[in-house]
Amino acid sequence: MNDSERFALVMVAAGRGERAGAPQNGPKQYRLIGNRPVITWTLSRFLAHPACGDIVVVIHSDDEDLFANATAGIDGRERVRTVIGGHNRQASVRAGLKALVASSPRHVLIHDAVRPFVSDIVIDGVISALAGGDRAALPAVPVADTLKRCGDTGNVVATVPRARLFGAQTPQGFDYPTILAAHERAASDTDAEFTDDCAIAEWSGTEVRITPGNPLNIKLTTAEDLVMADERLSEETPSEYSLPDVRTGNGYDVHRLVPGDHVTLCGIEIPHDQRLDGHSDADVALHALTDALLATCGAGDIGDHFPPSDPQWRGAASEIFLAEAVKTVREAGGVIMNADVTLIAEAPKIGPHRETMRENLSRMLEISIGRCSVKATTNETIGFVGRHEGIAAIATATVVYRGV
Repeated sequence: MNDSERFALVMVAAGRGERAGAPQNGPKQYRLIGNRPVITWTLSRFLAHPACGDIVVVIHSDDEDLFANATAGIDGRERVRTVIGGHNRQASVRAGLKALVASSPRHVLIHDAVRPFVSDIVIDGVISALAGGDRAALPAVPVADTLKRCGDTGNVVATVPRARLFGAQTPQGFDYPTILAAHERAASDTDAEFTDDCAIAEWSGTEVRITPGNPLNIKLTTAEDLVMADERLSEETPSEYSLPDVRTGNGYDVHRLVPGDHVTLCGIEIPHDQRLDGHSDADVALHALTDALLATCGAGDIGDHFPPSDPQWRGAASEIFLAEAVKTVREAGGVIMNADVTLIAEAPKIGPHRETMRENLSRMLEISIGRCSVKATTNETIGFVGRHEGIAAIATATVVYRGV
């Protein structure tokens, strides 16, 4: 992997963590969970990521010894440097960004040191969005709880609709020059204090792309959070979070071929002397993948959500169906890990279009292209496929849900 494909990391670890209580035990990023400091778990996640380049950790001026002791001996420690933070999080992040000026990375991720359960899937979703041209990417999870707004007396005055509301997480990813300029401008042009870096990007006029977060990627804030994290990581105290809930769904679809001028597969129109016949665009690949995703949370199949008897779906792009399945999975707390599609057809040739198909799946599912597979085979002239009467697709999806 060349340097242009790597991301730099600014890890924010300068806070005092008053809400965690027991100040005599030190800031929460240095408290022990699973017999290691919180910050050690978090830092190790990124040091192990193959695309992670320069790492700058922003620490408090009082914590140099704490940091040195917490990170001594971890693999890759020589790649990490520290800078002293400012009077608030915003100033600390700006100090971390300025420390990267000499190396001038293309992309930078900004992460809270007290989110030790960040996964490669969440990281990959952010860097995939940046690689696709977005200048800011925010991992987030849909809000599941009913939200209430209260007045000065503490009484509820309104219920807030939760549609399209998300809980923000980190790492938040950015085009490096864009976010550095936004921080510098915010420091000089406004007295407002922003609660996260995407808020600064929004204020500066940069559009922010939502990418898949994970309900387990929590920020350790209170003493209870630290206890939960310790239980989750402790070998002596297995907990519900120790068992990952990995589910695999399968999907199968077939459509007949009729005279035409192209077929649509994985969202790609391929010139052909036949077309696939169906109520929508008859994209068997996306139909099968839609069913595979829905299967991981017991949400029925494509026909339940988009019945062919409904005229509004006549000629519809199958990407609409896949998007609904992705939304259903995420609202159920799932994180898509992998998608595999096998096309069974005598013609047209799939090979020349495979990479474009994989790119399409990566974009639609908002996961890295390395987690998207497209394969093709013939039916050796046997059966309806062999007689050029139809094309079939088999899809498999792997999704991780909250442990049970």
